[in-house]
Amino acid sequence: IQVMSHLLKEYRGKVDLIYIDPPFDSKADYKKEIKLRGKKIENDHTSFEEKQYTDIWTNDEYLQFMYERLILLREILSDKGTIYLHCDWHKDHVLRCLLDEVFGAEHFVNEITWKKVTSAKAQSKAFSNTKDSILVYAKSNDFYFEGQYIFVGDEDKNYKLIEEGTGRKYGSFDFTQAGQGPARKFGDQILEPPPGKHWIWGQEKIDEGMANGRIIFTKNGLPRVKRYLDEKQGNYVGDLWSDVTWDDNEVAPISANAKERLDYPTQKPESLLMRIINASCPMGGVVFDCFMGSGTTQAVAMKLGRRFIGADINLGAIQTTTKRLINVAAELNQELPDREHPKYTGFSVYNVNNYDVFRNPVEAKDLLVQALELDPLPGNTVYDGLDEDWYVKIMPVNRIATRQDLNEIEANFPIKEAEKFKLEHPNKVFQKIRLVCMGHEPALDAELKKMIPYNIEVEILDILRDKSDLRFKRDAEAKIRRTKKKLVIEKFYPMNLMEKLSMQKEKVKDWREMVESVMIDFNYDGSVFTPTVTDIPEKDEFVKGEYDIPEDAGTIRVKITDLLSESLEQEVS
Repeated sequence: IQVMSHLLKEYRGKVDLIYIDPPFDSKADYKKEIKLRGKKIENDHTSFEEKQYTDIWTNDEYLQFMYERLILLREILSDKGTIYLHCDWHKDHVLRCLLDEVFGAEHFVNEITWKKVTSAKAQSKAFSNTKDSILVYAKSNDFYFEGQYIFVGDEDKNYKLIEEGTGRKYGSFDFTQAGQGPARKFGDQILEPPPGKHWIWGQEKIDEGMANGRIIFTKNGLPRVKRYLDEKQGNYVGDLWSDVTWDDNEVAPISANAKERLDYPTQKPESLLMRIINASCPMGGVVFDCFMGSGTTQAVAMKLGRRFIGADINLGAIQTTTKRLINVAAELNQELPDREHPKYTGFSVYNVNNYDVFRNPVEAKDLLVQALELDPLPGNTVYDGLDEDWYVKIMPVNRIATRQDLNEIEANFPIKEAEKFKLEHPNKVFQKIRLVCMGHEPALDAELKKMIPYNIEVEILDILRDKSDLRFKRDAEAKIRRTKKKLVIEKFYPMNLMEKLSMQKEKVKDWREMVESVMIDFNYDGSVFTPTVTDIPEKDEFVKGEYDIPEDAGTIRVKITDLLSESLEQEVS
């Protein structure tokens, strides 16, 4: 939500297509196995599970979360733009109500049903869930749309003849229909249509077809239209997407051994996004996905010649997408340039505010409790800890704090104790409450005092503004040496990762087993990191750790990213 607030300054009303695959309220925690690289690992501790994000909500929290984001998404969308919201049975009914509210019921376009699996699983008390829904809304009635087709290919048995000399597959089709009509001239022949039929081609078109060989005659002398398979558009796509083969323009789920599979828990197939982008974004247009996950939307946009913006609160998603786009760009840059439809293979990575707090919302509260050195409050479900005599409440970590976030404090306020205290100590403060937030609505402290009619003291601690020096994780350490011709990484200790693996420095036998990637900018300008070397090995391989220095090198800056997707950036003199 903070990324979108920044984007409004430049992109308000400029995005052609929005596709989002937000949380479904699936009541699940999504985890990723963090495993040391290399096929032969001798360490005692080689892997652990890291929570990526949680999808557990109360109904009101979920609706508020989605409503706030849909409001901003509408502002970013162009007047000709369309939004596709991917959801399932958990919340599709209420999400449609929210979309009606934000975009207007009159701007509803489609509810697409995507059959996400090839077959149903046996269940004892219900029909198996095999589909997702994609709700489509436009900003106005004048929205961009190109119809899509399913190419039937060799399955269409009508195209069973091969033309001599060209090898093209073709079929012959009757072009008469029910009705009455006059005779038509076919070359030297004048033919009446069969009883009850008429010719659907006019004489001018018949003459053209005769001239270019597109009309042939049966043994009975009746004319037929000759059609080539490679000219067939296919069948028009409706709102039920049940095609499950792997043809280029058909939508299929990701199989376990698919090339594009990235082991990201909610990854969607590229073919699904290809259909959406081709239908609702013009060439060169801008596609946006603020729940980008593994980067499928961005990768497909790059392949199809569209510009793209993506955002995610999960640091692992950023790293996964970055690696994916680097690989896609490398493949596209090897192809011959298409001057009519250029591909946009360059991209930049940005972050907003104090990203250490936001990098993993599942862990964010724990990080803050540790950083603020709070004393625990066993059994208290409202407050997150004590700081001397202050009751500390950590507000939602993925957005600014609002009036609605105070409801939990009000609902659980100990009124009986407060009444008794008021009688015994009428002029004393009953409770001191500190709200820890990442931005907040104005006068939130006054609002809480208004809601609770007792003598309380309220203080707001804005992490982004008041505690910018808080340290949320242990810094990584590295030893990098520069010679005349070589840049050598001798040691790298990602302290946060090593703590999770219960590893000490002296137990690290090869630092490269903890590294996801190395990027090097050989001419760092002091502000923008522009890597000319990107060392991203395959799953069980290691980074090189030693790199040639070009002759024109200036200030060198190295970025080492570990298996937690946390990075160390260091200049090398």
